[in-house]
Amino acid sequence: MHSFIVVQVELLLRVHHINLVSLVGCCDERDHLALIYEYMSNGDLKHHLSGKQGSSVLKWSTRLQIAIDAALGLEYLHNGCRPSMVHRDVKSTNILLDEKFSAKLADFGLSRSFQFGDEYHVSTDVAGTPGYLDPEYYRTGRLAEMSDVYSFGILLLEIITNQRVLDQTREKSHIGEWTAFMLNRGDITGIMDLNLHGDYSSHSAWRALELAMLCANPSSEKRPNMSQVAFELKECLTSEISMKSKDQDMDSQSSPEVSMSCDTKGLPSAR
Repeated sequence: MHSFIVVQVELLLRVHHINLVSLVGCCDERDHLALIYEYMSNGDLKHHLSGKQGSSVLKWSTRLQIAIDAALGLEYLHNGCRPSMVHRDVKSTNILLDEKFSAKLADFGLSRSFQFGDEYHVSTDVAGTPGYLDPEYYRTGRLAEMSDVYSFGILLLEIITNQRVLDQTREKSHIGEWTAFMLNRGDITGIMDLNLHGDYSSHSAWRALELAMLCANPSSEKRPNMSQVAFELKECLTSEISMKSKDQDMDSQSSPEVSMSCDTKGLPSAR
């Protein structure tokens, strides 16, 4: 293997986190190199968002937990491992799900490490997936952790909307531009995935949406870091679970007898 590949494999073998797919081995046959990762039985996130081949629609709380898992994996790459790493290809097909739908970040083929002391960026040939690619990184070639944050913001928009990242049939082809366009109308129901059928609290939905747009800000200086993103997503999930619990408590407290005995004279008439 080329020395560069050897360095990358050795680096990945040192990366261990519950939300990163583990590299279990590699195969070098002549000019062909294959990396072998752990098996993830539920495939990738994009497959489940699309609903293809009979896969069930992911609930809103499940989507938030998947986003948290992915955020924690990235946060580890940025802050927990040494040297720090930038993934460079965060997207829904690289979020793999196990039998319990716990998420792990996969495919480190484009990852780069920071081996220059306290420097927070490195110049590289621009690489990544169209639509997810940080416009600032594309323009300058200067790679930093915030490039992953942008890609994560696009991923989060995909999780929220189930829209294609790039779709030429929309009035705004890029998912970030389309979401901003829809936000101007102030109606979150037109942004959220219709397959959810409104089964989410508007508070957690708005909070997640605002976070996604913040991550996908064209200016890296205005984006949060992955530690902040993970914290905010956990707050979103806590809010969602709390609202669901309150709704269930209200449903259990109501009964036909109570409804029948209610004095309806004081209630406003239907408009």
